[in-house]
Parts: sequence; C-alpha cells; structure tokens
Amino acid sequence: MAERTDLRQRIAAQRAEREARALLRTRRTVLRRDGMRCEVQDGNGTPRWLTNFCGNDYLGLAQQFAVAAALQDASSRMGTGAAASHLVCGHHAAHEALEREVAEWLEVPAALLFGNGYLANLAVVQSLLGDNDVCVQDRLNHASLVDAARLSGCRLRRYPHADAEGALRQLRASPGGAAMLATDGVFSMDGDVAPLRELSLAARMQKALLYVDDAHGIGVLGPDGRGSVAEAGLDLRAAPLRLATLGKALGGYGAMVVGDAELVRHLAETARPYIYTTALPPAQAAATLAAVKLARREAWRREKLAALVARFRADAQRHGLELMPSDTPIQPVLCGGNATALAMSASLERDGFWVAAIRPPTVPEGRARLRVTLSAAHTDADVDALVDALAVARNRVGAAADSHVA
Repeated sequence: MAERTDLRQRIAAQRAEREARALLRTRRTVLRRDGMRCEVQDGNGTPRWLTNFCGNDYLGLAQQFAVAAALQDASSRMGTGAAASHLVCGHHAAHEALEREVAEWLEVPAALLFGNGYLANLAVVQSLLGDNDVCVQDRLNHASLVDAARLSGCRLRRYPHADAEGALRQLRASPGGAAMLATDGVFSMDGDVAPLRELSLAARMQKALLYVDDAHGIGVLGPDGRGSVAEAGLDLRAAPLRLATLGKALGGYGAMVVGDAELVRHLAETARPYIYTTALPPAQAAATLAAVKLARREAWRREKLAALVARFRADAQRHGLELMPSDTPIQPVLCGGNATALAMSASLERDGFWVAAIRPPTVPEGRARLRVTLSAAHTDADVDALVDALAVARNRVGAAADSHVA
C-alpha cells in the first residue's frame, strides 16, 4: 500500500516553490476610500494613502452619492439580506426591477441575477453542457469559464488567443453532442477585445452556442455602454447569451446572465449555482439599479474614460514603456520577470500609487506585468503623475539590476 501523503508537508513545499519564483500573494487592507485615493495598510500594519490604479470601478460609480443613497434607503426598508434563495422566498422586487432594467438597457428579452460572475459562468456551462458535449474556449479566458467547463464534465478544448480560425478548427475536431464557444469579451489581463464577429461566424458554421463573458465590456464599450457584443453589432441570434458583471463598471456586486428568454429560463430552473445559494441582498440590487440608470444616462463618464485611456497611452509611449494593444481601461505595462514586476510595483507604491503586479498563473510565464486600470474618477493630473512614476520605477529597477550584475 502506498504511503499516505502528508498534506501539510505538501503545502509547505508548494509555498516554498512559490516564494522561490516570486509568486507569493498577500492581501492589503483598505481602511478608507475617498474617490480614487485609498488609505491602505501594509504588511507591517502601517497605513498610507495611495492613488488607486488597479481597481475595476471604470465609471467611478462605486462611491457615487445617488448609488450609496439608494443602498442606504433600501437597507433601511428591506434589511441586509435576501433571507433565502431566489426560488424559495428570496426573490425580491428590487431583484425583479434590476433584471428588467438591465434587459432593457442591453436590448435582450431576459436577464437573470447571480451573486457574482464566477457563479454565473459556472451556472451557464454546467446547466447547458454535459459528458458528451464540448466547450471551445480562448486560451486566455477567465478562470471561471475554464473551471465551469471542467466541472460540467464536457470536453474542454482551447484555441490560441483571439484566433477565430483556431476556434473553428477545434469545433470541427469535436463532432457529436452539443457545442459551446465561450470567450471573454474584453480580456481582463490584456485589455484587448475578442474578435466577436468572426467567432460568431465560426459558432454558426458549427451549430455552436456563442457565450460571451462581457465582465469588462459592459458599461464601457459599445453604444450607450452596452458592451463588446453591441460594439460588434451582434444580435441575439449571433450571441444568445452573455455575462454582464455588476461589480466592475457599475461599481457594485453581482452579475447577470442576459439573452435568449428560453435559455435564461432554463438556467433559472436548472442551474445549481442559482438554485442552491442565497439571493443577492435586495439593498445591493437597489444600489446597482441606481448605478445602471446613471451608466445609461451619463455618457460623459465613458467619454472621459476614453480620453484618459488615450492620454495614458500617448504619455507612456513617449516614455518608452512597453504597452500591450488595448483601447480599454485595462492598460498592462509589460515587465517580463516576476521579480521585476514586484519591484516596479513597490517603486510605484513608494511614490504614492497602487498598481498590482500580475504574475503567473494569472498570465503566461515570462509575461508578468503591471495591470494599470483607469477610471472616469481619475484626473488628467493623476494619469500624468502615474506615467512619470512608471518611468522612474523602470529606471530604478534597471539601475538596481545593473548594480547587482556589476
């Protein structure tokens, strides 16, 4: 009989390996927020104020007065929790109103509210696919889509990033059963947009359902902020289901699966992550409803955000920083090695900026980066100061490396 593995020894060995590869991760505690300024507690318990350039509050709605007021008012009337799952007694009028508003905004027949985007992606893939089916995915898809396919029991096939012909080849190589082609709309670590028109054609040719996780596109891209699917001009037949996250551009929490009414109804009746979990607090739904109305009405937020993105890219290129091709609020600055990314992030923090270092397995080996994210709540001066600090960080790290080699 084989000897039993000591779990604690395995954990210790894995942590030692992560430490050797500069892959340890630590939490930072936010004590207070004031716009894009955060008072952050470091590992030694010392607080300091930093300008945040690593969050996902793209439209600056997370602290908007009307949104916070809606949360306070609804919680005073409805309490702090839904008390049950949607199908028991936890589906409140605030949930219903939010689903209707989002469906109207995104011009789809139906919307279904989930606790978060991870749950929603698990629900979609597990409720629609099974053992004899296939899910074809972009190699850089969010982890929740990959996990969803693995947990569903279907065959998972990956294609090279943003390669519609590769997606078509994978679909053709997996005959029989049902097929889904799943992709991020905006890729969360690269900031680029999926070739949705070409992918929709590949899906149609192979009778596959196209599912788009538009977590980072909703509110930011497309006419009236309706996301990457709307920007690509796809109708409901081309993209029958998509994910709209409520915790990024809308500044709240939760997610919606929106699209074809029959498919959405099937999710409500069969998806385990929907059936077997407590509904989102109704007060949070009321706050998000206020945020959606602002996102629809206040186009200036998207216009300002686009201007800040253009300003950042122009300034960064003048300083010779290595950017990736992205016109979205996600602006990765490539660093290469894990230690370099960490050192540059630490340099930025010394200068008053919070920009997270992103390392494998979140990104491929050798592609560590600083993931800069912009918000309509930033100012031109914030962006200019960040770019200057990025150039200083690159020079500091380069000088330190040269000194070490010498």
